[in-house]
Amino acid sequence: MRLLILLMSLLLAACGFHLRAQAGMPFETLYLDATNPGTPFIAELRRNLEANQVKLVNSAGQADVILNIVTEFPEKQILSLGGSGRVTEFTLRYRVSLRAYNLKQQDWIPAEDIVLRRDYSFDDTRILAKEAEENLLYQSMRSDMVQQIIRRLSRAKPQPTQ
Repeated sequence: MRLLILLMSLLLAACGFHLRAQAGMPFETLYLDATNPGTPFIAELRRNLEANQVKLVNSAGQADVILNIVTEFPEKQILSLGGSGRVTEFTLRYRVSLRAYNLKQQDWIPAEDIVLRRDYSFDDTRILAKEAEENLLYQSMRSDMVQQIIRRLSRAKPQPTQ
């Protein structure tokens, strides 16, 4: 059994597979300022920050860095129509506007929008399945967005003031 585990580990390492490591943040405490703190996105972001040993504090005055999530906005648009005028594809977008700064108002991450996009085909004869697919795509985009923010924070540092 141990030999099998060793062989599997060697094979995985040889193909370049590595478990996702903790990001290692350049700060210890963070205040998460969100216009809508009760969303699943904010809950997942909190869990990921805590998993990376970031202490979340209750006020901006206690924080090394303030992460301001200005907006979190999922949207859905028609991508294409079939010959009968029925929708055949949708585009899902997930947009988050954010900024990270310290108490001196030095930007750690300047104000930016991060936008993720997924296209999917639609069939109105399988509405329940397509709604479930849409929900899974939004969950996937939310997780991807959290990971992008964690990576940005792990590389962040105070920007010189001008």
